Amino acid sequence: MGQDVQPERNAIREHMIIDGKPVSDSQGPTIPVYDPATGQVIAHQPEAGAQGVDLAVRAARQALEQGEWGKMLPAQRERLLLRLADLVEANADELARLETLNNGKLLFFSYGLEVAASAQWLRYMAGWATKISGELLSPSIAFPPGINYHAYTRQEPVGVVGAIVPWNFPLLMAVWKIAPAMAAGCTVVLKPAEETPLTAIRLAELALEAGFPAGVINVITGRGESTGAALTAHPGVNKISFTGSTEVGKLIGHQAINDMKRMSLELGGKSPVVIMDDCDVDMAIQGAANAIFFNQGQVCTAGSRLFVQKGIYERVVQGVADLASSMTLGSGFEQSTQIAPLISARHQQRVQNYIDVGRQQGGRMLAGEGARPEQGYFVRPTVFADVAPDARIMREEIFGPVVVATPFETEAQALALANDTDFGLGASVWSQDLARVQRLSAGIKAGTVWVNTHNMLDPSMPFGGYKQSGLGREHGRAAVEAYLETKSVCMAYPAA
Repeated sequence: MGQDVQPERNAIREHMIIDGKPVSDSQGPTIPVYDPATGQVIAHQPEAGAQGVDLAVRAARQALEQGEWGKMLPAQRERLLLRLADLVEANADELARLETLNNGKLLFFSYGLEVAASAQWLRYMAGWATKISGELLSPSIAFPPGINYHAYTRQEPVGVVGAIVPWNFPLLMAVWKIAPAMAAGCTVVLKPAEETPLTAIRLAELALEAGFPAGVINVITGRGESTGAALTAHPGVNKISFTGSTEVGKLIGHQAINDMKRMSLELGGKSPVVIMDDCDVDMAIQGAANAIFFNQGQVCTAGSRLFVQKGIYERVVQGVADLASSMTLGSGFEQSTQIAPLISARHQQRVQNYIDVGRQQGGRMLAGEGARPEQGYFVRPTVFADVAPDARIMREEIFGPVVVATPFETEAQALALANDTDFGLGASVWSQDLARVQRLSAGIKAGTVWVNTHNMLDPSMPFGGYKQSGLGREHGRAAVEAYLETKSVCMAYPAA
């Protein structure tokens, strides 16, 4: 009975996957894994440390250079990715429930995003495996005399990839790294966040079941400052792909530059939601609330800065506050829950500290007071109005269900406020005026600008940031190209 009711419990693994085998050896104390809704320990994971990282990187190198993977035809890689997508869907109940148990998020989103979207990303990237091609070039220099040239480019896998993913979308972001790397022909050592390793391990097991050779996809567990640092610094890693905070991204970037490793960095954000007075106000209120409260605000593109044209400002901010105050807190497994717990006690305290700072710096708090569950890592959805541009809660990424609002009068003021940030990951504009939309979309310095929506992503849409929100792009052709090296080949032959 328990297996049928709670398949997630049977899916918990307390080991890593290295070279196709479970590995439980821990270099130091094991890492407790918590259920955010209760604060209870549900698993203990090994610390890979430098030794575990080395084993995984060596396995990935062996699979790439001496195993069948390096000789595999693109169509075969495509078929393996498609099989993995099928297996993800076939194990949807187990994976979705495991994600909600480990991350705390609403079960609805675990099914729809972590599982269903992961399958879609795998299928999209599978198609790219057979679309990688070089170019025929036409050299113009005829030297020395009497010599002709034939030149072309080859696209080759970058090599062994060290992929580091965060805890907010554990399964989906693992797929975001693995799928394009597999399409390109790379091998991967994946380190999930220490808080949320469980679905990544099951994904690696499903990859083996799909037929991926041992060593192609390895999953190691551990802390960022030890295992993550060892992976970044390992000389056998050719590329680092990291999603996480800007602070950690800078450290990884310095290490990668020192070693001349390739790198992709998808980092933090402080995304503006710009609401013009010609919008559908009710839709904009609901959209602004969704932009910040989705996944408890634990989204790098969360709409955490709300800028509203003066004529509708009070109506909009009060509308968002009313929605915030009405939201039900609870376990992600409960159908009535609208706001699930944050990821950890440490993060809960971090977000609460920012709320306290907001109170101290004079923002008008319209929502956020009230009771919350005694167990678990909960924070009530919080709305601050009339926040000054230089306030900490306006400038720093909170990564929780906290939105700060400020009015503006003119389009130029809206653009200035939207761009007054060190970040540039996402933004949204709410307006029915096409000319306004075009001007603001062009003027906002962000990697993605949504119009009358927010947080919509697709495997075909390149995703990444301006400024301190990162380097490179995920998704689409750009994601696959990030895992490829371009080689020029030039052949000389005598002129007729």
